Amino acid sequence: MFRRFLLVALLALGPALATAAPERLPVGEFFKDPEFTSVSLSPSGKYITVSVPQGDRTVLAAFEIDGMKLVGKWDYGEKRHIERVTWVNDERFLMFVSRKVGRFDFRVGTPDVYASNVDGTQRADMPNLGYYDIVDLTWDDPRTILVQRSVDSAFLSRYDVYNGRVSTVATAPVRFGGFLLDHEGKVRYALGQQEDQTTVTLRRDGDRWTTVHTAEMGGDVRIPLMFSGDNKRVYFATSEEGRPAGLVLVDPETGDETPVVSNPNVQPYTYLTSSDDRELLAVAFMDGLPGYEFINRDHPESKTYAGLINAFPQHAVSFQGISRDGRLVLFRAYSDVDPGAYYLFDRTTGAAQFLLASMEWIDPEKMAEMRAVSFTARDGTRVHGYLTLPNGAGKGPLPLVLNPHGGPHGIRDMWGFNPEVQFLANRGYAVLQVNFRGSGGYGSGFERKGYRNWGTTMVDDMTDAVDWAIAQGIADKDRICTYGASYGGYAALQTVVREPVKYRCTIGYVGVYSLPLMFKDGDIPETESGRAFLERVMPETLAEQQRQSPAFNVDKIRIPVMLVQGAKDQRVPMSQYRLLKKNLTDAGRAPEVDIVEDKEGHGFYDYDNQVELYTAMEKFLDKYIGAGAGGSR
Repeated sequence: MFRRFLLVALLALGPALATAAPERLPVGEFFKDPEFTSVSLSPSGKYITVSVPQGDRTVLAAFEIDGMKLVGKWDYGEKRHIERVTWVNDERFLMFVSRKVGRFDFRVGTPDVYASNVDGTQRADMPNLGYYDIVDLTWDDPRTILVQRSVDSAFLSRYDVYNGRVSTVATAPVRFGGFLLDHEGKVRYALGQQEDQTTVTLRRDGDRWTTVHTAEMGGDVRIPLMFSGDNKRVYFATSEEGRPAGLVLVDPETGDETPVVSNPNVQPYTYLTSSDDRELLAVAFMDGLPGYEFINRDHPESKTYAGLINAFPQHAVSFQGISRDGRLVLFRAYSDVDPGAYYLFDRTTGAAQFLLASMEWIDPEKMAEMRAVSFTARDGTRVHGYLTLPNGAGKGPLPLVLNPHGGPHGIRDMWGFNPEVQFLANRGYAVLQVNFRGSGGYGSGFERKGYRNWGTTMVDDMTDAVDWAIAQGIADKDRICTYGASYGGYAALQTVVREPVKYRCTIGYVGVYSLPLMFKDGDIPETESGRAFLERVMPETLAEQQRQSPAFNVDKIRIPVMLVQGAKDQRVPMSQYRLLKKNLTDAGRAPEVDIVEDKEGHGFYDYDNQVELYTAMEKFLDKYIGAGAGGSR
């Protein structure tokens, strides 16, 4: 494939300016497991580890970079996925193993974490380390790390990565909390969340904790991130009046604040720090397309990062690690049409070495460009999203699929390679993704506007996006369908309730269809924090919950419906699917296509089941807005 050629060949790639209809690729090409899911670099830069999906599990392989020689392999069995690796010294790493039943499930971490030397020796089970988060790798002490865990309150502990012994270092009076240390290893701040979803920021003053900031869920934030290089000031992510959070530099002694960087539309989504972990170099924003704002331009590593970004036009560059001596940089280059490849850059030689491509069978020239778009909603709010047009689409109005994301809060659609979107575009559909109010990344005020409005304001933003696409001549007003999964499945049905004559068909995949049922069934109401979340975001009265529920408004659903459900779904259980199906059937409008897989959970995980699902979806869409529809209503 092209990725194995010279680096300069990759840099020349760009979206194809095709004029003919795109080649129809096999369904399975889009949904095969990637060849790997994550790569990590050892502190010395001598080794990498690679997580490799293999059917019902994800195994780990370790390679010596020089010659890509395999030095070790780890496999923890069926439905066990080695999600990520954290190196704790030059020879030893931790493997975080999780379970994932459904495609849209969060992977559930196992209580134990597994440790091993890179050559496979001294393998050990680290009891209960899965309940902890790593705070500091304490490079000067290769035997231990600092970790945090909440048990009624937050605990900071020292953990031995060879025998699993734990000793308490500090505590903080917050229910679910974490700690920030300065560059000398002193505990300086704690950030936590109470059972009622209130967030609290505390500062350590001698032997006591002082409250710096509190906010209800969806309120303004004040989060300490790291100390400055001189160890005297602190970088905080702060927001006011619901605006997107920006960075300020705070002097803890005087309280003086200096603005550092912000974006009027979005808040940061990641940060770049120096190889010695002392300097903050850059802040990444996803304002449409991804980009970095460098705040320490004179640092030599900043110049390296900026040079690599410039070396990959029409791609985004994600930095995955740097050796402790600052010599080797692991990075991933990807785009909307390219699933991405990993490279290792040597700062002493100026050479980049190709390592791995995640989906080498994907040809970027056959994929469709994803464009960042924005529009003004009916109340004047600016809303952002993405539009993907099929190759060779021409200028005429196109059949369109409205594809709302899941979540919904704290989640947003982002620019990059999306197999579902590319599959739909390959079948000739424009795909519209909307970061409606309630989505994450655009500030607490924007997210808060979605609370209690799952089926009203949030859905109206989607409708306004469709109307914008029609007005721009992009979408054919008589050939529009909705499709989504999880919350997106809810939204796909609720858009039809809200706009009974706008759409030709709708597809709900593991969707919520009854808001009242969310208080009774599924894994969310099983915990106090989950119940607090529902109380915060759901409509307050039963009548309003029903008004915003597709299952209670089937009289307005007058178009063909396709429903997809996993029988083992714990997040959105079968009761949601059964209620909507029963009410539609009782109203004389049973789902036209109805797919239930007995062994699947919150989204189909099995490759064959995915191929069957998307093949059925293709036929369904074709019948109502594709070539089979004849272009007329």
